[in-house]
Amino acid sequence: MSQAIGNTALAYARVWHHVDANERVLGKLAERIALVLMGKHKPIYDPAIDCGDYVVVTNAKQVKVTGNKADQIVYRKHTMFPGGLKEIKYKDMMRKKPDEIIRQAVSGMLPKNTLRDRRLERLRIFEGEDMGVFQKNILKRWEDGTLR
Repeated sequence: MSQAIGNTALAYARVWHHVDANERVLGKLAERIALVLMGKHKPIYDPAIDCGDYVVVTNAKQVKVTGNKADQIVYRKHTMFPGGLKEIKYKDMMRKKPDEIIRQAVSGMLPKNTLRDRRLERLRIFEGEDMGVFQKNILKRWEDGTLR
């Protein structure tokens, strides 16, 4: 007898979620996005299985941070050459690549395992309102910050 009861293909189906980052706090927003990318909001959640959904984030330029974090946060990367450490401050990164700020925050909240890159591929981030062709895929929206 099979252990799976019911239509499991339907249970593992991926849904598209829309998040408006306008005036939302970066940490709490990244936490909610990471939960959906992992699939923890589903009753079939298993840490070893990638059962998460797609997330589309708009208005990445309007995301905010609390306290003095806008002056304190520094993003670092290394070119792997001697002396190749590059540092970018939060305000400069917000001007150049605001989508990368949200992507790195979500990446830090996902488990550090082999599923992390696959989960991050399901995250789409846009600087403004326009999300292009992904508009037709959206099934769920978060207006007040809760998942419905």
